[in-house]
Amino acid sequence: MSKEGKSFKKYIIWFWSIVLTGILSVFIMFYGISEGWFGFMPTFEELENPKSELATEIYSADGVVMGKYYHQNRTFVEYEELSPSLVNALIATEDVRFKEHSGIDLRGLVRVSKGIITGNSSAGGGSTISQQLAKMLFPRESMDNPVKLVMRKFREWVIAVKLERSYTKEEILTMYLNKFDFLNLAVGVKSASQIYFNTTPDSLRVEQAAMLIGMAKNPSLFNPVRRKAMTEKRRNVVLSQMCKYGYIGKLEYDSLKMIPLTLDFKRSDHKEGLATYFREHLRMMLRAGKPDKKNYSSWDKGRYYEDMEQWNNNPLYGWCNKNVKADGTSYDIYKDGLRIYSTIDSRMQRYAEEAVVEHLSLDLQPSFDGEKNKKNNPPFSNDLSKKEVEKNIELTIRRSDRYRVMKNAGKKDDEIFASFDKPVEMEIFTWEGERDTTMTPRDSILHYKGFFRAGFVSINPKNGHVKAYVGGPDYRYFMYDMATRGKRQVGSTIKPILYSLAMQEGLGPCDKVPNVSQTFILPDGSPWSAKNSYTKNEGDMVTLKWGLAHSVNNISGWVLKQFTPEAVVKMAKRMGVTSKIDAVPSIFLGTSEISVQEMVGAYSTFANKGVYNQPMVVTRIEDKYGNLITEFKSKKREVITEKTAYLMCNLLEGVVKEGTGVRLRYKYGLNNPIGGKTGTTQNHSDGWFMGVTPNLVSGVWVGAEDRAIHFQGIRLGQGANMALPIWALYMQKVYADSELNISKEDFEMPPGIDHKLDCGEVETSNKQDKKEAGEENDDDEFF
Repeated sequence: MSKEGKSFKKYIIWFWSIVLTGILSVFIMFYGISEGWFGFMPTFEELENPKSELATEIYSADGVVMGKYYHQNRTFVEYEELSPSLVNALIATEDVRFKEHSGIDLRGLVRVSKGIITGNSSAGGGSTISQQLAKMLFPRESMDNPVKLVMRKFREWVIAVKLERSYTKEEILTMYLNKFDFLNLAVGVKSASQIYFNTTPDSLRVEQAAMLIGMAKNPSLFNPVRRKAMTEKRRNVVLSQMCKYGYIGKLEYDSLKMIPLTLDFKRSDHKEGLATYFREHLRMMLRAGKPDKKNYSSWDKGRYYEDMEQWNNNPLYGWCNKNVKADGTSYDIYKDGLRIYSTIDSRMQRYAEEAVVEHLSLDLQPSFDGEKNKKNNPPFSNDLSKKEVEKNIELTIRRSDRYRVMKNAGKKDDEIFASFDKPVEMEIFTWEGERDTTMTPRDSILHYKGFFRAGFVSINPKNGHVKAYVGGPDYRYFMYDMATRGKRQVGSTIKPILYSLAMQEGLGPCDKVPNVSQTFILPDGSPWSAKNSYTKNEGDMVTLKWGLAHSVNNISGWVLKQFTPEAVVKMAKRMGVTSKIDAVPSIFLGTSEISVQEMVGAYSTFANKGVYNQPMVVTRIEDKYGNLITEFKSKKREVITEKTAYLMCNLLEGVVKEGTGVRLRYKYGLNNPIGGKTGTTQNHSDGWFMGVTPNLVSGVWVGAEDRAIHFQGIRLGQGANMALPIWALYMQKVYADSELNISKEDFEMPPGIDHKLDCGEVETSNKQDKKEAGEENDDDEFF
């Protein structure tokens, strides 16, 4: 072989050695990347089950998503739930050959390379949808040199290829749209559809889908809330891509690009929306830990025993800590994407919230504000001295967040209290809407104390399902829940529990007893008698039905003397009251503090033929795939006989037909069978109304934050005026909604009723109706 031939052969060997070495090096490099030699590489298990935080959704009984619990507001959707326009827009804009490549688009890389060389910025990007998903699933770490930057890109190629091998094309598209952060707490396309357009992914119109996909290029830049014009321009680019690749026609494109960018924006905020108090109540129930006595204040030990009772007997209380996933960890409502199906009916919940706001804002609050010029230290009533008012305000200041923050910062009390007298800019609540103003923190305390609060619970007595739950007028400004957490004196709403003892022992509604003062001898030997606000027919023989209808304390005292205070406490506990009740002669005055839900649960026993159903707020919990985890059933027990329950319903009907609840008929036109009971506490600080129908039992409490803030007179401060209207407005709305199918049926009479039920005592004159409705003067009870 000639010298030239040997030299050529040598070059050939060197050439192929370099080529093969390069190929081998590339192979080794990608193998090393795949094995994690050069940095993080997800395992097979991580690829098969990429971790994503999913929001837990709370569903109403009629299928409405009322709210979510989340760190990231993301809810998983299946491919079948995606609008075709979403898929088409994504492919046309981000990866037109998505269905052809296996994770890396070589033609796209060549196009980008040419663009870089020629300086053509319109050449587009080279990342496929699979590569973009890899970035989202396994975020890039920070890079401090070009070599690491290149290795990172190669690593994303490998992950993209692995994703293509592990998932179908449809699954990759779905994961992408579920994972992408569309800003404004809209993580994933389901949240984005809801927040930006108040719709679902399968119902997105073409131009709406194009806007969301347009955000994928740079969501911070193309933010429709902040940069509407720029986002609209980007949307039209997506539409042009869809036209270019045949997903929409030219005429459709020309029409769609002319549509103005229109949002139905609803910011995700747990303090807003439907059933805010209920959602927070449910969150606290689910995440509750086992009660520890040392975590309860000395004055709050009663709540410890109540919470312990819940922990031991209510499977929903502390559910997250009582149940574990397959991996042995506890459930997390912020990450696990649970589906919680509540008993709440979204329509009834809306009616309840509307009724509370309507009565408080249009009727009660204006009446209360009209009394300011009669008060020495408004909004406090005149039964408090100036010194007592100052003490109240000081205590409120010490309990405030502002005080706590300044105290933790090392500030002295003098400095802290002085800061409460310095005007600051703030946004305050008014019934006309939020208002920006300048006010001292001290004045803001007085401002908020002057608003009436309300608690409302509505239950289906036949199964214990809570259908509506309102803890206050506006959760953003009045967060303390007065449906279950807050407890107030119940006044005469406790009396039906006493009367049920009489009915159980054989007495009837029309049995007559003496309307005379009843004296009890207290343990210290002193006599005690309850006073009456209703003095009509004193000294006469009157029926039990009349006595309850007018809430006459003489009659309640007579009934109690036939039994004992301990018997009343025992009956109340059997009817679901867990709060502490003192077994004293004054028990029928309702000085005990009980929650609205407890009282509604107890009254449901009357409507449910003597059977108590424990109030129930959740029917089942499913995992993110729809698999059942836990199903809940209401606990029930027979408390009184069916006969006694019917007689009690008859007694309660008397309250509405001729007693303190008569304005339900006179003013609100509710003439169907209704039982009820009003309640008014000392100084008319608390107004109550409990309403009973065969298939719905609801209760209302109304009052201010402090019991020292109330109406000056009983006419406006009685339960018939404070609370009853909310019940009436709610029921009007419920009956008007035919879809709810809440009938106006009568209470079903069981066999064996041998008592006279119509006692013939109803006064029907319009003047008497007005009087007993509280229009002329008050006949309600107080102590």
